Order: sequence, then structure tokens, then C-alpha cells
Amino acid sequence: MSRCGDTYENKITGEHAVVLRGDEDSRGQSFLVHLTVRPHGAVVGEHIHPQIQERYHVVSGRLGTRLGGVERTLTAGEEVAAPAGTTHDWWNDGDEDAQVLIEISPANPRFELMIATLFGLANAGKTDAKGVPGLLQLALIGREFQDVIQFTKPPRAVQQVMFGLLGTVGRMRGYRGAYPDYSHPHGRTTPDPAVLALAGLVPADPDDLAEGPKRPS
Repeated sequence: MSRCGDTYENKITGEHAVVLRGDEDSRGQSFLVHLTVRPHGAVVGEHIHPQIQERYHVVSGRLGTRLGGVERTLTAGEEVAAPAGTTHDWWNDGDEDAQVLIEISPANPRFELMIATLFGLANAGKTDAKGVPGLLQLALIGREFQDVIQFTKPPRAVQQVMFGLLGTVGRMRGYRGAYPDYSHPHGRTTPDPAVLALAGLVPADPDDLAEGPKRPS
């Protein structure tokens, strides 16, 4: 469970996310995240979200995107949406940090758990240099979170067969699709007031944001 001010970081892919509206305070609204991506940083790979739309609004820097096979570079003030079921990919396309406001709708706690799982594995040194887990682990993640994310490679039909076989082996070797140690935010911070205003949100109480990392109850 997340709330405004919670943070997630992927030290491998160069992503640092500050939650502006999480599942504790969404009340049926979309999730909102302020994402900072370092130069050469990128999401883990091209994928689709079967039932979730993502909208990217660039605050500063340059964000390279590929939606439905069409590439485009967004700069400050520009935005684009990836509707549910659309193949998409993105990366920092500049020499400075790219700051992006991301809206995720509808709000889905399992999307957040998927992100926490991938980030946690990367930070624990259990992925390759691009933040991609090994095949046995990826097979289990692919099956566990297929309702919120599906990678485009290999083809979906191949994934169904391959992930089924590899997942069985992975479970025998102690791998899981999700892990309690990776299921919570990494810390707390005070969101940028300017980004909060851009998102149409009232800045949260600074005393509340100063609390330590939130853990599952």
C-alpha cells in the first residue's frame, strides 16, 4: 500500500519514483507518480498493460517513447497516452534527468506490487544490466502479473508455453512470482510542490511526509 510521498527506486534502470497519489489515497481515482529517469535510463522493456492506461507528461528533459511501433521524443510540456493493450516502451532520450508525471488508470494495487517486485530484484542484484530477471524468475513474474503487464518478446503464444515449463522449474528452485521483502515502498520524501500543483493536487502535510518508510501492516 502506498500514499503520497512514498518512493520507489530502481538502481539498475535509473528510475526514481515519488508517489503523488497512491492506493491509500486514490479513492477510486488514478495513481499519480513523479518519475525521474537518469540519462541512459529506461523501462525494463517493451510491454503492454491489458487493462491499464498510462499517460506521460514531461516536466523536464527528453523522454523517448515508442507506442504501437511509432517512436517520438517528448520535451517539457508535452504528453502522450498509452491506452490499455497498446505496445509501448520509453527511455531517457537526453543528457540530463528526465522528469515525468505519470498517471496510471484505473488505480490497481497489483500494478504497484509488480513495480516493487521488479525494482526489488534489480536492487538486490538479481537481474541483468538492463534490469531484466533471469528466465526462471521472469517466467514466474510473467505468470504472476500477466493481468497487469505482458512483455512483447518472445511472442505471447511462446511465452505461455515457455513460462509454464520454466515456471515449474523455477518454483522447484525456490523462485516466486512476488516476494514480501520487495512488496513495500523504499522510503519517504516530500514531493516537489510544483509537480503536485501540475498534477492538480494540494501539497500534503510536511510533518506527515517526514515519517519513515511505510511497511505493510
